[in-house]
Amino acid sequence: MLRSVRSSLRPSRNVGARYAVNSRVLRAAYTSTALGVEPSKLEIQHAPQLKPKPDPSELRVFGKIVTDHMLSVPWNVLTGWGTPRIHPFGKVLLDPHASVLNFAQTCFEGFKAYRTPSGKVALFRPDMNMKRMQTSAGRATLPQFDGEAMLELIKQLVRLEKDWVPSKPGYSLYVRPLLIGTEGTLVVNPPSDALLTVICCPVGPYYPEGFKPIALYGTTEFIRAAPGGIGSYKLGANYVTGLVAAKEAAKHGCPQNLWLQGPNHLVTEVGTMNAMAVFKHPDGTIELATAPLDGMILPGVTRNSVLALAREHASGNSRIEGLPDNFVVSEREIPMKEVQEAAKAGALVEFFGTGTAAVISPVNRIRYLDEDVHIPTGPDGMGPVSKSLWQRLVAIQTGAIEHSWSVVV
Repeated sequence: MLRSVRSSLRPSRNVGARYAVNSRVLRAAYTSTALGVEPSKLEIQHAPQLKPKPDPSELRVFGKIVTDHMLSVPWNVLTGWGTPRIHPFGKVLLDPHASVLNFAQTCFEGFKAYRTPSGKVALFRPDMNMKRMQTSAGRATLPQFDGEAMLELIKQLVRLEKDWVPSKPGYSLYVRPLLIGTEGTLVVNPPSDALLTVICCPVGPYYPEGFKPIALYGTTEFIRAAPGGIGSYKLGANYVTGLVAAKEAAKHGCPQNLWLQGPNHLVTEVGTMNAMAVFKHPDGTIELATAPLDGMILPGVTRNSVLALAREHASGNSRIEGLPDNFVVSEREIPMKEVQEAAKAGALVEFFGTGTAAVISPVNRIRYLDEDVHIPTGPDGMGPVSKSLWQRLVAIQTGAIEHSWSVVV
């Protein structure tokens, strides 16, 4: 098999033909189950000296402190996924013309491990992250992998680093899988070599002193995503483009921006989070609304979890204390004009973002077209709907409530 693959990769006088042949070989390699990740071959190299665990006060900056070990799994178009290794945390060696450095050929994920009341360590919905990472890899023409096999390797890493999972409420271990193209080439092409790494970072609560509602700047001069683009994938290229929008927001006194799309200024995302609005309608119905997954919105795991819990309450299958009885959940377009008019009419109950890092991020003001849209928040900084959903979600994440979403390692 390898001989036939190598022969198909031999130089050809016809560059176009060679590219077409190479592309067929790459596609075959990506989908080959024979070249998959094999957890049974995992090699573990322990760090010669373990670092002292940080004091909680050192975890105020997200993702700066890393644990003792990391996971690495190389991939090659001819041999498939190589031997997985857990080894001491260290630098990754890359050629200056590696495809990840020149063409942003990378995707990543982020989820958390929590210390449960019984002292065990549990991951929150990691299967969803693996599925999303497979989708992102496909969009970036990075190699496919078996999500269950990769998750088993990640569990092994978290088990090894279990002492890094903080026991203090609100704290967790952030897990960051990263897949990059490592082939040294200046040809824009699917890579012949790639590397998947996983690191872990102990992190504190996003709001260590309690929830602090933030102000948003309604961004109309830049766009985060467009139909048919990469907005629904967790690719590195999606995040660097948001930095200039955040800088512009800061000029207007806002720590974060609200992405508004198209001529109707549709609400899409809050910085790097999914956006949600709560409206009160004339008949008394309370509506939790968020943008639909139309190809421009990242299918956030926290977004999915919040909507699922809200729908369970709305259907009566699993009631959540604090949520109203007359309650509906919508995935629909939300023009910023609707938010603005609802706020003026007193019909905007609250507005918030959802994401892995903060879980829930309440908003108290949106600067939109040189006008401030003021949004009500409770005395503790949260609105009534987001607070109730946040309490249920955190209880599941930390194991206070038994749920299938909490996966003990």
